[in-house]
Order: sequence, then structure tokens, then C-alpha cells
Amino acid sequence: MQRFAQLYTELDASTATRDKVASLLRYWRDAGPQDAAWAVYFLSGGRPRRAINTTELRRWAAEAAGIDEWLFEVSYQAVGDLAETIAHLLPHTQAETLETREATALPLHRWLQERLLPLRGQPIEAQHVALRAWMAPLDWAQRFVLVKLIGGGWRVGVSKQLVIRSLAEHAGLPTTVVAQRLMGYTDARHAPDADAYARLIAPLDGDADEPQGTQPYPFFLAHPLEEADAPGGAHETVLGPPADWLVEWKFDGIRAQIVRRDGQVGIWSRGEELITERFPDLVALAQHWPDGTVLDGEILAIRDEPSPGLDLPFSPAPFAQLQQRITRQKLTAAWLQKVPCAFIAYDLLAWAHQDLRRQPQRLRRQLLEAHRTALRDLVLSPLPSRPEKPLPWAELATLRQQARELGVEGFMLKHHAACYGVGRTRSEGIWWKWKTEPMTVDAVLIYAQAGHGRRASLYTDYTFAVWNRPPRDDAEVLAVLDAISAGQPPDPEGLQLVTFAKAYSGLTDAEITQVDKVIRQTTLQKFGPVRAVRPSLVFELGFEGIAPSPRHKSGLAVRFPRILRWRTDKPLREADTLESLRRCLTGYSAGNN
Repeated sequence: MQRFAQLYTELDASTATRDKVASLLRYWRDAGPQDAAWAVYFLSGGRPRRAINTTELRRWAAEAAGIDEWLFEVSYQAVGDLAETIAHLLPHTQAETLETREATALPLHRWLQERLLPLRGQPIEAQHVALRAWMAPLDWAQRFVLVKLIGGGWRVGVSKQLVIRSLAEHAGLPTTVVAQRLMGYTDARHAPDADAYARLIAPLDGDADEPQGTQPYPFFLAHPLEEADAPGGAHETVLGPPADWLVEWKFDGIRAQIVRRDGQVGIWSRGEELITERFPDLVALAQHWPDGTVLDGEILAIRDEPSPGLDLPFSPAPFAQLQQRITRQKLTAAWLQKVPCAFIAYDLLAWAHQDLRRQPQRLRRQLLEAHRTALRDLVLSPLPSRPEKPLPWAELATLRQQARELGVEGFMLKHHAACYGVGRTRSEGIWWKWKTEPMTVDAVLIYAQAGHGRRASLYTDYTFAVWNRPPRDDAEVLAVLDAISAGQPPDPEGLQLVTFAKAYSGLTDAEITQVDKVIRQTTLQKFGPVRAVRPSLVFELGFEGIAPSPRHKSGLAVRFPRILRWRTDKPLREADTLESLRRCLTGYSAGNN
């Protein structure tokens, strides 16, 4: 544990990529294979099932520190990180003892396998007794890491690509090989062990490095094509002729690979989560594919009626419906019928056990179309513009403006010579995602909460509202603000602000500091970590999608909200209304009804 805590401290303290890689290399060199296996797991995004819920963890920590729970919560709000708060508050052992030395020397893998994993499911009091005994001999850094392992809040500023890079350098392997071997490594159903780590860093061995079972390939990711990349529609200058590109509609679903290999079917999300059991209808389809087939595509919730604008036998349904299906604890036949799904294939990665990723994009598409019958007439991604029949960029830009009405997000642009790379790289070719501009509203900030980690001392998490109807004049707005300041409940028949979204990204550091100052000066009430403020600030929010939601006060839920800009030029009475949001809903769902 001591060596892993040291690694965590080094990674957390450094902002330089070179220093992070050096720390990882030292750890791979010094750690035993069983500890290294778990370190790779956690640093690559793995999370075992939580042994203790955070409510119990906070209650126990307050008790162990000898303070009231309210004081612990105040401390947590000030620090912004649960593990750091607990590590600071627990009393420390001054003298080194045999117990201290034994706890410090206990390897990471034994902490996990002998202590933390068996802790799950034990009586709460037994968990508390165990935690108290384990924490007492540890130093601050080890306590900090131990709470991270228990609570699952694992953020240390190391990307999976950095882990891959350091392992590749340590083992003398190409990064592409390590990336392939690491696919599926964080699957929570299989605990990492020394053998798994040995396979990650083993020398190249021909066929042994081919994916086994339903293991997927690393996903190839697209770069966002922003207006700044092609200002004024100068796509010809930036991208070259349209004939160089395969243009596809970009769907709003779950990016997935379906693998049919060794008589098995596996469905993997882009986040490397095995989601096979959530889509038995797609498994039934893939069971009939030839063995050794791997397809990349999008899983969508669908409606039965065809979509002529997209040349599809069905219409895409809103993502919210797909989300309802995948979050069900029990997926019944009724839900399969209520929310049917389809897989839209847009890339053939393997056929008859032959890896096609080094083949150019145009050839992979041609092979996908040629094998369509063998794939049981699988639905292929529609192509509004083929390289052999390209549309001018200006026409594509016009067509892209219809995307939201068709229930899609815009276009994918894939260079016809591009191989299927690993991650978001340009070395193998390039993909662009040319999305529609986000839907926007001007909203009023009414609640704020402090951030976490390095932003724990600043109010950075905001709740926004819109008017229930347009204000008549400034006097009516002022009357509402005075009522809010006086703590009066809103008039159900009158003008009021209705919450609809939370957002925490989009402002510069300087703007965050300015907004934080206003929040502190205009705070009306405190509800634990949340401050209610006198409304005075208007922000333009952008979001990708919107759907009805009975769980929200506004009756609407927006997808991926973020702050686009601080509207210092806009008075409160000019903020948008619920009707503005409903108009976004109408436009977004027009192609889905």
C-alpha cells in the first residue's frame, strides 16, 4: 500500500506528462506483478463494487474523529474531497510500532483481496470495527488512498493513454499492442491478477496477440470539427475536396462493437463496458453472423415508422428512451417491446477472423456493403454523400441544418484513406464529427455549490432557471426578486423562476473568480453545501438534447448542459422562458414522432 500511495501522491502532484510517465515507469519496475495488476486496473478506470456506501463512510469518519456529523460535513465542504477530508480528520499514530510496520508493508493486492473486497456485505458495525483497525496505523497518504479505494472516487489526472504509453515503454512494446491487450481489462467481473499483468507486458507472440473470445478492438475516436477549424464555411480549404471523404449521419446512441468470435457474441460500449446482457435482441441477430466478425456502430432506440429523410426502415427515438432501457435493473420482455433497439453498422473491423483495421476506410465500407446479406441484411449507416458521388461542402452544410429534425446530431466525416486507429489519433488517418450547433437558452443562476479538489474553495457548480412566462416589465421582475429575498414561496399563478439544469463547465478561471464573488455577496440561504442567491446573473447555456421528464420541476431534462458564455449584456427580464425550452423540444423531437 505504501508504494501505491507514493505513486498516487506523485501523479496527483505533477502536471507534466513526462513526470507522470516517469513515476509510472518506476512503479512498474519496483512493484510486484500482483500489485501492478491492480494498479493498472484502477488507473485505467476500473472500479470494483463499492464495499461501503459513502453515507456510512462519512458517519464512521465523524465518529472516529470525535466530531459531530455537521462539523464533518462543513469540513468536507471546505476541502471538497471525501478521502482528503477523512485523512485530515482522523487522529494519527505518532510512534512507529510493529502494527504500523506490518500495515505499511502489506501489499496492495492483499489489501484488496483479503480486506476490502470481503468487506462488502458484512454488517455495518463489523465494517466500522475493521476500518478503525486498518486506518489507525496508516500515514496520511495511505489513508487517503485507502478511502479512494473504498469509495471509488478515483481521479488522479492520468488518462488511460498515459497508462498504455508507460506500460509500452516499460515492456518494450508498441502502444497499439498494449492498447489491444488492455481491452476488457477493467471488466468488473474479473479481478486482475499476476497472470493478467504478465499478459499485458509479455513479448510479442504472433497469433497470441490476436483478440480472444469476445474481446473487442480499441475504439477509433473522432475529432470535433468546430467553426474555428473552417471559418466562414471554408471546408474545401481545410478538408480538401468532398470526394476524399465518406460522409455519414451521426446518430445519438451508444457507440458499440459487436463481436462474433469462437461461437460467442459480445457487445462492448466505447467505455469498455460489456453490455451484452442489456441487448438480447441484438445478440440474437449477431448469433447468425459468420464467426470472426467484428462490427463497429451505434445502438439506437427506434420507432417502427420508416425515416425517408435518413433512408432507414425505422426512425431514431430520443436517447432518453434508450437510457431508460439500459438503466433498468431487470430487463423484461415488456421493456424489450416498449423500447426496441437497432444496431446501425458503419465499419467492418474483422471478417472471417481477418483483421481489416489496416485497410483504408473506403475498402472497409465496400466490404461491409458486400457482406450485408451474410450479416442478415444488417442496417448500414446511411451515406448522404459518397466519395464517388460527393455533394459540395455548401450543400452538406445546408443538409446538416436538417439533422435535428431528422433525429440525428450531424455528420461523421471519414477520410477514405484512413485506417482504423487507436483512440483519438491522426497518425492512422482522421475522422471528424461535424455536429449541429447546440440548442441554447439564456438562463438565470439561482443556486451554487462549491467544486471539488482544487476548486473546493470556489463556487463552480451552478443551478439555472428560466421564467415560467415572459415578464411584463422590470417592476414585475423586481417584485419576484424581492419575494425571493424575503423567503416567500413563489406565487403559483404569478411570475416565477423554474429550475431546469445544472452546469459546471464553460467559464474561464477569471470568470469563475468573479462569479464566486457575486455568489458570496448575494447569498440568501444555505442548504448544507448549497447556496441560494438573489438572482442577478444571466448565462447562455448550450445542450445537445432535450426530453420530457416528470422528475424535473420544469418537466424537461436537457442533455450535456454547459455554459457557453456569461451574458453580462442581458438583463434578467430578457432571460428565456419554459416556452423557449418547449420550442427546443419540438424541434428536437420532430423527426422522432
